[in-house]
Amino acid sequence: RAITSFADLSVRQSTHDALRRMDITIPTKIQAETLPILLDGRDVIGQSRTGSGKTLAFGIPAVESVDANVRAVQVLVLTPTRELAVQVGSVLGELTQGTGMRVALVYGGRALGPQIQELRRGAQIVVGTPGRVADLYQQRALVLDKVHFLVLDEADEMLDRGFAPQVNQILGWTPKDRQTAPFSATMPEGRADASPRR
Repeated sequence: RAITSFADLSVRQSTHDALRRMDITIPTKIQAETLPILLDGRDVIGQSRTGSGKTLAFGIPAVESVDANVRAVQVLVLTPTRELAVQVGSVLGELTQGTGMRVALVYGGRALGPQIQELRRGAQIVVGTPGRVADLYQQRALVLDKVHFLVLDEADEMLDRGFAPQVNQILGWTPKDRQTAPFSATMPEGRADASPRR
């Protein structure tokens, strides 16, 4: 059932506080439709134009799923570009403010060292591009066996850019029973809007 207000969500007080700070009260269509499904632990394929609030649609359930006491990567968000990684990271940073959760950004064009340090400090949420995520995993700097929530942001663009083999490889490194949420501005015909997969 779609929600009409963020006040309707049974989420942590810290999430309600973050939304208040961001001055967000009324969910957009994609948020209203996908939040109840994702918070229920089910998979979703979300499709909605750019600027429609997809990041909060997956960001709130992602943050809600994290156990701040466990110093392991529990959420992985893959993005096709570093610009999108930074954008998603800043929204997740606002949502996790004051919770003790750590968000790490990993993408190419930046030195590996500081990113490895960030992961070692116990990041629970990792946002990154497929190439850098794969690099860090292969160097054993990024452990994915505790990931239970995986988002493919702009999944269509990721495939258009030829990342499919890397994305599939990364999916194979995460637990089979994880929750998965591909979000796109456009999806191939025949994919319903925010259709739950299970």
